[in-house]
Amino acid sequence: MTAASETLFQPKLLVADLDGTLLYDADVFEDRGITKRSIDAISRAHDAGYRFAIATARPVSTGLRFVEQLPTDAVVYLNGALIDFDPTRSDYDLLTSGSIPADNHIAKIGFSSSRACEVCLSLLDQMPGLRLGIVMNDVRYTNFDISVFWKTQTFQYTDFHDVPDGVADKITIFPLPEQWEALRVLIPQDFTVSISEGVMWMLMNPLANKEHAVKLLCERMGVSLADTVAFGDDLIDINMMKQAGRGVAVANANPAVLSIADEICPSNNEDGVAQWIEHLLH
Repeated sequence: MTAASETLFQPKLLVADLDGTLLYDADVFEDRGITKRSIDAISRAHDAGYRFAIATARPVSTGLRFVEQLPTDAVVYLNGALIDFDPTRSDYDLLTSGSIPADNHIAKIGFSSSRACEVCLSLLDQMPGLRLGIVMNDVRYTNFDISVFWKTQTFQYTDFHDVPDGVADKITIFPLPEQWEALRVLIPQDFTVSISEGVMWMLMNPLANKEHAVKLLCERMGVSLADTVAFGDDLIDINMMKQAGRGVAVANANPAVLSIADEICPSNNEDGVAQWIEHLLH
């Protein structure tokens, strides 16, 4: 790791992914967490004047508890489909209401639920048995029991003819390995695809991504992208890290992420982000 204190680089905004980056690993998704060392390091940085934001693929239901433990100036949920520019004025009910407050401190970047249903039905017509669903307002409308992946997230069975009207955040697909190539050519051109942890495909609005969200954060905060640090571990973090003034990969990151990183810090299970921040504050 190149210690931040050994460089002339002095960022104004720190942006961290959660799973695989800031959170330690656990046998099940629900047991992943953040250590006191990480909380203390981020709190010290915030007290010293550095702004801090989270950029995660998690929905509000599983991401908010980490926001509440940290001094966050902004939060990017669902890989950029939902952005909270002022977490001090938000709670679970507001973030999952589907409405945008008058002061616009929350932004949704999605697509109509009717379009989402069209896509799901089309995919099922061509690939019967495909496991997929629509995420909207922190509810997952799925054609299978998602407890095989997440024990605590809310879901409703659907045949994609009864999903309420609204702005959907993403379509999630869990293809079997042998379905990948066939599925790839079926994705409509008005969606982008990202793959999380090598398992879950996410179809999203092309502007719903971490790099676009961080640009919006910088605009709101009056911070240059050159003055940001982005920490990540997965393929969906690459573009965010490349556009930042400093892209820092944890040592456990995907090899493709390690190859583009400006710096590599210790792994998530070694509090790598906290160690990097501690060097910054040294």
